[in-house]
Amino acid sequence: DWQGVVGVAERHGEPTVTVKSGTRIFQLGEPLYRHNLALINQGDIDRQSVAGAVATGTHGTGPKLGNLSSAVRSVRIVLADGSIVDCSRLEEPDLFAVARHSLGALGLVVEVELAVRQRYRLHERTWIGSPDEVMDDIQRLVAATRHFEFFWVPEPDVCVCKSLTELVPDEQFEDPLAEITNPTEPAKRERIGWSHQIISSVRDDKHTEMEYAVPAERGLECFAALRQLVQSQFPELQWPLEYRTLAADDQLLSAASGRPTVTISVHQDVELDDRPLFEACEEVFSAYEGRPHWGKVHYRTGSELASLYPGYLKWWELRDRYDPTGLFVTGYLEGLRP
Repeated sequence: DWQGVVGVAERHGEPTVTVKSGTRIFQLGEPLYRHNLALINQGDIDRQSVAGAVATGTHGTGPKLGNLSSAVRSVRIVLADGSIVDCSRLEEPDLFAVARHSLGALGLVVEVELAVRQRYRLHERTWIGSPDEVMDDIQRLVAATRHFEFFWVPEPDVCVCKSLTELVPDEQFEDPLAEITNPTEPAKRERIGWSHQIISSVRDDKHTEMEYAVPAERGLECFAALRQLVQSQFPELQWPLEYRTLAADDQLLSAASGRPTVTISVHQDVELDDRPLFEACEEVFSAYEGRPHWGKVHYRTGSELASLYPGYLKWWELRDRYDPTGLFVTGYLEGLRP
């Protein structure tokens, strides 16, 4: 059985939860809630396994919120020689430096310990704005809310915006989900609920995706260049571009390593050829120091990636120390060696 909560504890003054590696993110909401806890943040898709989301640096949005890997406090892993090892910043720190963002190339992850926090409620607001309005106001929107993101829809050239604001703790609040509607403004919607009820979204339409992380100060400029590219070369695109923020961290392979970050995602229908669109967008991302998301499409080589991620060479050096025969290196990953 590879799913479920192993236990809740406290590590150096912060609450943590240890989970089996195959546990899906959506399976954590209610168990943590019953302990008066919640994930610090999560992505807007919650179907991934914890091990997979951690291995690829999956993230949500918020300028003060890191990716899921940044919440990892310890990992139990089966290495290539069959040994079972627990690692953390203090125990086997070199192993931990790779294990908390491993791309699945280090060993078989058994359990993951994540930092969590007291459960909290969020007030979600969604609305539609013009790209110019959103761009002019985005610094305030990002600073004023815990989470802010928008989807730019190429046709009819509008931004679907979403903000999440944390509410003051109220232990009497037990309503599972409250929706606020305004019949005079149907384009605007509001909801209030616990974080695990609000952050995630249903994504049933199958698509492929490219996402790059650029320095936060270049995010708007990069988005503007992508918008111009889509309007001039891919006017038939039906899928949106997503704009989010991400806090800097110190992980070797994190897209936000060493810098506050804006991430921009490009989507295409799974039935269509995505390569022309993605290759053109990747050229734009490259011009803005972009780093690709490890769980999505990119075409970069190992040498290119080594120049983008400051810890890339170190990560490979440590990985090879613990798996010298390359048992856990797939053909795809072998092609990404520096």
